[in-house]
Amino acid sequence: MRFPFCWYNTTRAFKMDGKPLILDGGLGTELEVNGLQIDGDPLWSARILHTDPKAIKDVHYRFLQSGSDVITTATYQASIEGFVKYLGLGPEEARQLIMSGVQLAKEAVSDFMSQNKVSEDRRQPLVAGSVGPYGAFLHDRSEYTGAYEEKMTVEEFKDWHRPQIQCLVKAGVDLVAMETIPCLKEAEALVEVLKEFPGTKAWLSFS
Repeated sequence: MRFPFCWYNTTRAFKMDGKPLILDGGLGTELEVNGLQIDGDPLWSARILHTDPKAIKDVHYRFLQSGSDVITTATYQASIEGFVKYLGLGPEEARQLIMSGVQLAKEAVSDFMSQNKVSEDRRQPLVAGSVGPYGAFLHDRSEYTGAYEEKMTVEEFKDWHRPQIQCLVKAGVDLVAMETIPCLKEAEALVEVLKEFPGTKAWLSFS
């Protein structure tokens, strides 16, 4: 279960508009349970967007079956530079692959709502576009420490995160999930980038 710092206590739901929302669980963990190799991959679950997108959609669907009101895209470790470096894609192909993460989640929501008898009080599930820290791209475990903070300016952080957030918003996410950010400077940069997309909702969680 994900625990955004601003909306969570010790329960498994946060409140929006006065009603509790249930978030999904660990996407990468579920993919590994299904036999896919995630651990140690510099792209983590984001690689599966390229190699087995149906597996990601299936996990989203199962989270919805389990009661999740919010499902999170497989884009935590996705970036233009990362997809170019590790998948050999061109920049535009990389953008499209990030956007496909949103499409898969939205398709899972559509399929779930049309294929199941849902109660009248079941809200329309939301799709959260996952944005991980810069350290996740570095693949040196610095996403847990923020050791790279002193080497980066706020503007450099903004330039790094902007393309991914732009792709997620363009693809139609309901909100942006800025997840497990280890340093204040990067968090400040993310908030500044978010201001460039008026009306976009988001949460920010720290590690």
